[in-house]
Amino acid sequence: MFRDECELTVQAGKGGDGLSSFRREKYVPKGGPDGGDGGKGADVVFVASERVHSLLSVGRKPTYRAPNGRPGGPRKRTGASGEDLVIELPVGTLVHDRERGHLLRDLSEPGMSFVVAAGGHGGRGNASFATPVRQVPRRADSGRPGEFRALRLELKLFAEVGLIGLPNAGKSTFLAAVSGATPKVADYPFTTLHPQVGIAQVGHLETLVVADLPGLIQGASSGAGLGHRFLRHVERCKVLLHLVDCSASADLPAAEALGVLEAELADYSPELYRRPRLFVATKVEGPEDEERARELEQGLGQTVHRISSLQRLGLGELLRAAYTVVHAED
Repeated sequence: MFRDECELTVQAGKGGDGLSSFRREKYVPKGGPDGGDGGKGADVVFVASERVHSLLSVGRKPTYRAPNGRPGGPRKRTGASGEDLVIELPVGTLVHDRERGHLLRDLSEPGMSFVVAAGGHGGRGNASFATPVRQVPRRADSGRPGEFRALRLELKLFAEVGLIGLPNAGKSTFLAAVSGATPKVADYPFTTLHPQVGIAQVGHLETLVVADLPGLIQGASSGAGLGHRFLRHVERCKVLLHLVDCSASADLPAAEALGVLEAELADYSPELYRRPRLFVATKVEGPEDEERARELEQGLGQTVHRISSLQRLGLGELLRAAYTVVHAED
């Protein structure tokens, strides 16, 4: 299952208490102070990992607590520090402070790590307070508490190509045809309830990471339907494929459907609206479908790629065009 948002709290470990202690040795009736310092509390550390692809697992637990440091011991022994609590998150996770509302870290690269809550320092034992003037200190400090944070995690997929279109535009069928992904395909709206990602083979060695996103509807950018929750996933894509159903069974005329897509992108993010994109006429399987695709192309004044995922027509040409755009700046 997939999950791209969750809220949780993290509590770093408390530092261990310092010890007030005096040497007790045979033939040394008045030993000096020998209380050790407490150990450091454990940090809570987030790490971007390619082994994790969803926030589902981490979101199941509302609170994470790191171990405390151990108290200091006699003979000036320092207590053991707590072992850091390392939590793996998907690459592309945004870590927000829930109370203040600001972004703490964008875990955008594999292996990136971030101490989201620092453990408390250990308290000083009484041996640390001994001076030539004060030779018998009885003071020992308590360990400092670890940091507490309330967090909101948000995942933005790292796909190179994002598929957008109205419900039943053919996005899931296209992804299944060009990759090993197995999205749900059916003839009713919102079969894609969460993003699906597949690896499409372009050449002998070249590949593209393609994300199928839930269908947009009019008003999606302001909260209607499912699409508004997933528009953020296309923000990291280098090229967007606008898929438009050009078959006789399409819910809307091709030009009108494309107008809805363009308007929702512009309302959601002007920067996203300026992202490179390719226009794709789907389900083009006969002369009438081809005529509708041609009319769409004439109205746009731009190339419209024709494909039929069921008949596997035009897929290779479209992937090569997308690959060229993705690597144009390399």
